[in-house]
Amino acid sequence: MVRRTPGRTVLGPARRTGRVPWLSPGCERAVNWGPDPFRWRRRGRTVRCVGNWFDEYELEGFFDEVVAADGRVRPHYDQLGSALDSLGPEDLARAERRRTAAFRTQGITFTVYGDEEEGTGGVSGAGASRQANGPDGNGIERTFPMDLLPRVIPSEEWEHLERGLVQRVRALNRFLDDLYVGGMQIVRDGVVPRWLVLSSDGFTREAFGVPVPLGARCLVAGIDVIRDAEGTYRVLEDNLRSPSGISYVVENRAALTRVLPQLFGGERVRPVDQYGPMLLHALQRVGPPAAGDAPMVVVLTPGMYNSAYFEHVFLATQMGVELVEGRDLVVEDHVVHMRTTNGLRRVDVIYRRIDDDFLDPVVFRPDSSLGVPGLMAAARAGNVTIANAVGNGVADDKAVYAYVPAMIRYYLAEEPILPNVPTYLLWDPDQRAVVLDRLDQLVVKPVAEAGGYGLVIGPHATDQELAAVRVLIEENPRNYVAQEVVALSRHPCLVDDHLEGRHVDLRPFVLSGDKVEVVPGGLTRVALRKGSLVVNSSQGGGSKDTWVLAPEPTSEEAAAGTGRAVDASNLKTGRDRDRDQALEMADGDRPDPEGPALDLRRVAPTARRVAPDADHVDSVQMEET
Repeated sequence: MVRRTPGRTVLGPARRTGRVPWLSPGCERAVNWGPDPFRWRRRGRTVRCVGNWFDEYELEGFFDEVVAADGRVRPHYDQLGSALDSLGPEDLARAERRRTAAFRTQGITFTVYGDEEEGTGGVSGAGASRQANGPDGNGIERTFPMDLLPRVIPSEEWEHLERGLVQRVRALNRFLDDLYVGGMQIVRDGVVPRWLVLSSDGFTREAFGVPVPLGARCLVAGIDVIRDAEGTYRVLEDNLRSPSGISYVVENRAALTRVLPQLFGGERVRPVDQYGPMLLHALQRVGPPAAGDAPMVVVLTPGMYNSAYFEHVFLATQMGVELVEGRDLVVEDHVVHMRTTNGLRRVDVIYRRIDDDFLDPVVFRPDSSLGVPGLMAAARAGNVTIANAVGNGVADDKAVYAYVPAMIRYYLAEEPILPNVPTYLLWDPDQRAVVLDRLDQLVVKPVAEAGGYGLVIGPHATDQELAAVRVLIEENPRNYVAQEVVALSRHPCLVDDHLEGRHVDLRPFVLSGDKVEVVPGGLTRVALRKGSLVVNSSQGGGSKDTWVLAPEPTSEEAAAGTGRAVDASNLKTGRDRDRDQALEMADGDRPDPEGPALDLRRVAPTARRVAPDADHVDSVQMEET
């Protein structure tokens, strides 16, 4: 029951059931209460009001990003709610068709394999075998699911997140530099156990003594952040090898500004399409001394059959640099060169999207056709910079993750701004005993897996699954950690013709160069399956556009005309022509949203000058941890 008061909504007994009838002030003033109070006339047509969208919305006891516990919409969603006033189910359904058609036409897809790990690559065993998927394998190419209701983060919340992310990445850079070129002082001082570092699958002895300019070993970091039942931001995982997803951040924004520009209204949304120049600047800043003021940068991809190939093409295009494969590069006298139609050209910085094990067959796996023979020798000589640095996987280890707060205190002499999720280290007999006794109440994770693979959520697991993971823990406790089940925050998502809450997390992207900076926003990942806590795309997850609101301008800025709001509906990227054409076709129900996607295997980057023939099918998978 809802008592309607001009200009506001007052919740009646329905509040006790967790149902949140939401009627925005702008809509309520326009409603002509009649037989159907949630439908009204605008410009000669019947439109479903936003009050109806949220009439049956249920909080179900979770922290909700949009609706507070008292049933009121959070202030930073007011304008978005008002913008929904004029939209009915048919409007959003049409927008979804246009979005899907545009994504498929542009090839904004990812590939899921039957047993793939969508991580930074195989480390050993089954992980490595998943890399041998080719065009005739069992891969399924899908458009990346995007929910049309954006997530909104107010400026004061983002300021807190940004400070915590910068602090964390600074400490992780210091930790990795200490391990590989700094004498392992943190280990010598007993802050992090030596045996833990040396036993990590991601620890790479071949990286000892290989310098990285500015100590920017985590040049691109993807930090997975969640909000718990109290709304506290916590870090769930650190992704420091080859974190993927930034292309979807940019393309989600571009798609939303075109299919639903009215949502932006007067919102002060900070742009995200500057990522390409930001990344290029960071890469150029870590060029070797011999490179001069304009280092030659390339993006190294495992090839067209990789599940994240779209992103590799996207990044090379956005930066205006070459996209190369291993066979396009050659090392002579410890200097890396790129083969071109005009002869060899020196390469100074390689942004690699290939796992360590496949990077250099001389040093790592000799059977890899993805890498560049002699690349590690060139890096050791200081003639080329590899980003992200080799050996970062040790800090991705979910057991090492538990020590990051101690790293922050050790290297920065600061208290962590963003807390971890409480974690049990199972090699400790006392902690292991507690976990085994509460196995049906906890989450168990393999320390080296990604993409949600190997994850066991105790309350949702069967007796057989719990028995199996118990055996694995007892056999090798070092390979597992356990965490309390975190009730991830929820956000409304469009489900058919109504809204339902779905669990979300956030992956902001942090760049390290001459300074550490965070791209405003990030990839909000959504567990589209009802009740699921797993947001990974390989297991039914999707995404949302993430809006970071700019702070209100001061009176001096307003008077001077500076600090203006960003008109997100006018943002442009280098892909506008193709996207707009796709949307025009979608207006006429062409192409078929269920039809075949554009095959990016046939699309070469603009500046590519290398041979297109692919004689291998090795691949590393997109990281979706």
